[in-house]
Amino acid sequence: MTDDAVAVGGLGPSRPGPAAVRRLTVLYDAQCSLCTFLRDWLVRQPQLVPLELIQAGSDEARRRYPGLDHGATLEEITIVGDAGQVYRGTAAWIVTLWALREHRPLAHRLSTPSGARLAKGAVLAAAKWRGAQRDGAQQGGARGGGRVYQHVDGWSYDPHQGWTYTPPGCDSGTCATG
Repeated sequence: MTDDAVAVGGLGPSRPGPAAVRRLTVLYDAQCSLCTFLRDWLVRQPQLVPLELIQAGSDEARRRYPGLDHGATLEEITIVGDAGQVYRGTAAWIVTLWALREHRPLAHRLSTPSGARLAKGAVLAAAKWRGAQRDGAQQGGARGGGRVYQHVDGWSYDPHQGWTYTPPGCDSGTCATG
């Protein structure tokens, strides 16, 4: 896969030539603590290009972008432009920074050949961290700095409230205790 913008399954621009980007949709992994931290950070940033954040692999994402490989969107950051541009990997990080008022100059520097090497290193470091977190969760927290609680466990993290546990529903009238 390249780091360039690509048209995917009917999402491409309707006319030849580059299309102006007026809005970007960020597809993020809601089960990844790094991804949700960055989502929360993004919504607090002043935006030159509006960002809409949608859970990757969600019903909403599938409805809006039926031509995308939604499994891949859970593995690698994916940004979709309003004219059908699809950015993945390093290009996705750079275009996201480009949309932010205070970080557009950094995006321009990262889009140079030497800056792209730095950006790619940051993307690879984030991917390695995510992999370690995923491995730690699968091994009961033995690696990756501690247990990562998945949504199915009933645990969720809110940056303002911290970790909370919501037990499974008691539809049958009996509840599991733990």
